[in-house]
Amino acid sequence: MSEDRQTRRHPQNLQGVLQLAVEAGSAAEGPAPPEPMSEERKTWLREALTELCKGQMDEVEQMKQCLAVLCKEGSERERGGEEDREDDDEDDERETAFEMLSELCENLDNARDLMTLGGLELCVSQYLNHAQSGLRWRAAQLIASCAQNMPQLQFHLLSIGALPKLLQLTDSDPNPTVRVKALYAVSCLVREQEAGLQAFLSHDGFSVLMRGMQSENEKLRTKSAFLLLNLLMSHPEQKDTLVAMGMVQQLVSVLRTPHSPVHEHVLGALCCLVEDFPQGLNDCRNPALGLEELLRQRSKELQGKEESQEELDFCERLRVMCFSRQQSDDTGMDR
Repeated sequence: MSEDRQTRRHPQNLQGVLQLAVEAGSAAEGPAPPEPMSEERKTWLREALTELCKGQMDEVEQMKQCLAVLCKEGSERERGGEEDREDDDEDDERETAFEMLSELCENLDNARDLMTLGGLELCVSQYLNHAQSGLRWRAAQLIASCAQNMPQLQFHLLSIGALPKLLQLTDSDPNPTVRVKALYAVSCLVREQEAGLQAFLSHDGFSVLMRGMQSENEKLRTKSAFLLLNLLMSHPEQKDTLVAMGMVQQLVSVLRTPHSPVHEHVLGALCCLVEDFPQGLNDCRNPALGLEELLRQRSKELQGKEESQEELDFCERLRVMCFSRQQSDDTGMDR
């Protein structure tokens, strides 16, 4: 028995604690009664669990400290501040606070605690429209981190007016990074979230995506097209709205720009607008667009390029749906 105790190693982390619990449970199921836990092991287990809880509390304290740094902005503004204060240093401090919060809020419990502490209201009310672009995009990034797969936080952010501000930043902010991060936050609020989609529609979100795809910012173009494709796949009932606003014509015009990753998502979106939707099909067949020749030429360019296989698949699929069927229809009419 003493030899067994000398060779037994106590776990050093939470994974070890879980393993210890599993082993204890397995032993309890065996024919022999489990060995009573020694006082030494009981003490270690209590300390390990205490440390675990303390670690969680420490993270809450870290978030409170970060929010205290971010709240100084409002209090200094109310006092007027000192003209000679070191603005750059203070911006760096706030940026660091945002980065720490984003990292902490990858943990869903921390994200929920941040909401309880008022951190999300602070982001929306003071930092999405901050004069410093580095603080605007970090606020948008934090909102995105918290909103991912968290319906409770999504509803909260929608209720405090985050979405229209994020759409405005996506649409017109002079800083390209702010626009991309804001669109990311928009995506986290509207994908697989019906309330978010309805708010998106009420604020003309599809027009924001259309303009985003026409931007000179390649990341914004690509992410706008990707979100459009995702929404079309999840909500085919929106085809009528998109075709009515001229989305087919706009997407084809994007295809005529120099080749880039955005084209794959644009072709995918056109496939969605054509499939089982006669008006979208008619728009694509409009001779004025010249889409048939454009697709034929694009297919030739993509042949043999393994990295472009998905784009080629969309391209060929669109050709078949729009023009192979049209030829069959015309042949049938001639007969």
